[in-house]
Amino acid sequence: MKGLLWQMFAGTLGGYTRGYILKSISDKPYCADQLTDDLNLDYETTRRHLYILVENGIITTKEDKFGKTYCISKDMESNLNDFNQIWEKIQREHVFRS
Repeated sequence: MKGLLWQMFAGTLGGYTRGYILKSISDKPYCADQLTDDLNLDYETTRRHLYILVENGIITTKEDKFGKTYCISKDMESNLNDFNQIWEKIQREHVFRS
């Protein structure tokens, strides 16, 4: 799983945005609209990254009367420490590039 996490968040152009989304979802479940507003992202960008995260088993969805709610997957819960280490490194590098 650690290799997948590196690829998903450090090895691709949209990795920082996906990490930003996952960090929020790891704190509490969100729907796409909430993430778009809270993270100040474009709605289509949010949906695209959510799709990628779901397809790779990083997050899961729950259906309710308001639509889909996104939360971290069981596999991701057990690898959250690995993600947090990767995220810290990515954030440090992101600051230096900005």
